[in-house]
Amino acid sequence: MTPRTKEQNEEIRLRRLAQIRKATADVFLNKGPLLEIRDVAAQAGLGYGTVYHYYSNKGDLLHDLLWDALERAGGWLEALPKAPPEVSLEVPRASASGKAPAGGRLGLAAAADTGNSAAADSRSGSRETAAAAEFGPVAAAGVRLLQLWAEDPALYLLHKQAGEGFASLPEARSAPLSAAFRREVLAPLAALLETGRAADGAAASGENAAEPPYRLQRAEMLLAALVGCASLSLRRGKLHEEAGDIARFLKL
Repeated sequence: MTPRTKEQNEEIRLRRLAQIRKATADVFLNKGPLLEIRDVAAQAGLGYGTVYHYYSNKGDLLHDLLWDALERAGGWLEALPKAPPEVSLEVPRASASGKAPAGGRLGLAAAADTGNSAAADSRSGSRETAAAAEFGPVAAAGVRLLQLWAEDPALYLLHKQAGEGFASLPEARSAPLSAAFRREVLAPLAALLETGRAADGAAASGENAAEPPYRLQRAEMLLAALVGCASLSLRRGKLHEEAGDIARFLKL
């Protein structure tokens, strides 16, 4: 048997890490911090020793899961208002293996590269396009985020953990993650909320623009509301189709 090359070994390693992290997200949705390495191994269909080879404790595993999710979450909000409606709510479907689309972040660049999967799901895409015309920029962003959570539960866990101050991690690890989340997610969302206020005529009515700390607080409150409303739908596997209903319920 021909030995595997260094590149092949690295590909296998990255694929295994993605498999473990996806299983961790699925388990964490149900068990929270009570999850154990054995639970992740069972969910991933791997041996305990295989998972332990990559992660010897659940703290390291959760830490990597959240940072990996942040890499995919950051940046999409800045681009959202510039995209046409039919793209802004178009979400790439997960593959049959359950893996997120290749190419890094689940942002608009990934949404534009749906390929044959988007063509096969044209009816769903048409419904999403119609929904996009119904919502303003803030509501469209909320729907977009909910749909991303449906496709990638690790993103949901990232936002949920952020709302809890990443309490599942020790402070030495939670502090850098919190700072990165504020920079990559909260700040762009706060800017979008201010844009939405101006579009609704708040600025024209003589109201003063919100100060930066309050902008971040509004973004945190919006994310907390979305996280709370998404929980049940996500567990039932209905979040993607119920995203618009949640946006209407919250009157975004």
